[in-house]
Amino acid sequence: MGTGKRYSGYKAFDYLKRGRDFREFKLIERENPFEPFLVPLSEAKEVRVTELAESCIIISLHEHPHLFPVDLDEMKIYDKEGRIFTAYDHLASSYWDALFDNFQDGTAIITSKEGWKWSDVIYDVGMRLCDLAHQDGVIKCERVDQIYEAHASGQIALIAAQEGAAMIENELDRIEILYGIGIRAMGITYSESNALGTGLKEVKDGGLTSFGHRAVERMNEVGMAIDCAHASPQTTLDTIEASQHPIFLSHTGARALWNIKRLAPDDVLKACAGKGGVIGIEAAPHTTLTEKHPHHDVESYMEHFEYVKDLVGIDHVGFGPDTLYGDHVGLHHIYSDALSIDASHEGESSAPAFEEVDYVKGMENPTEASKNILRWLVAHDYADKDIAKALGENAIRVLKEVWA
Repeated sequence: MGTGKRYSGYKAFDYLKRGRDFREFKLIERENPFEPFLVPLSEAKEVRVTELAESCIIISLHEHPHLFPVDLDEMKIYDKEGRIFTAYDHLASSYWDALFDNFQDGTAIITSKEGWKWSDVIYDVGMRLCDLAHQDGVIKCERVDQIYEAHASGQIALIAAQEGAAMIENELDRIEILYGIGIRAMGITYSESNALGTGLKEVKDGGLTSFGHRAVERMNEVGMAIDCAHASPQTTLDTIEASQHPIFLSHTGARALWNIKRLAPDDVLKACAGKGGVIGIEAAPHTTLTEKHPHHDVESYMEHFEYVKDLVGIDHVGFGPDTLYGDHVGLHHIYSDALSIDASHEGESSAPAFEEVDYVKGMENPTEASKNILRWLVAHDYADKDIAKALGENAIRVLKEVWA
């Protein structure tokens, strides 16, 4: 529905008393603490963007739409408190009709030192969904028809997801519990290996385990979407073969353009598309770089989009920017070990050289990313039908097959 989404003024956890019921932190208040940027357009193309923003269903396959502390020295204290603030006001000015929210993931250290524990995930997801229930601009989404409803009503459909499955340990029933509280997509691994398979940072690639095959079957049975964005190449190929349904690579890019483990090789991209899956393009700092655009920005990001689109076809590509409201580069510095940032940014032999940026120009937060993706496509004269597919129709096609 474009801009003008429903927003009543609610701030996260307004149903409680600040300072009495929870500790307050000074959080990022501006939508973009860095220099904002919009892809420039002619007046005629501005009109077309507005029309497409209102007519297309626009979906992010991967986001963290949260507010972070101004003082990054408070980051881990804020995370441990377990009350992560959803940026309802900033989201209301975005173009997203639906987004996959991955909560704290590896930064959930509420009950542990290292995160990815069952108790951390349940605490994090439960607290966030409780807060979500107290406002009406962003709705908890569990069915495809709710995405259409959100688009029609000016709301945003929030799809609860988790980037990795380490917290289920060896308990298949935990997949059902996660589904029961609202999780509708889950990664097989994060960058580290777990009981299901090999993570992308590992030196040796053992692929999907026998337990991983059982977990894939259970996820198919309950109707939970499978994501392999952080899985190793062989684990991803094994998962694609094992799954009855298409899978997502929710936030990745083309390793052929930038040779780091975090991005997918061509054979994996082709296999995902060959089973009907969708590849979302990643924008987290220092991922989707290219030799042509080694300074990470919207241009390098969209070069990855075009490469993947040309490789597998417009029916199998989408967008999973993986952005947040705050200092994303600073967050990576603080959580480099927990999130395997350095290891996943290594190359198969040697990592390509690049200049670190303070922020990703044009793709720095969920609001800016939602606008610039569409603006870039319009600027480059993509057909309306292809824009609609990449922005949301491809994702919806997979969800219709996967979700119960």
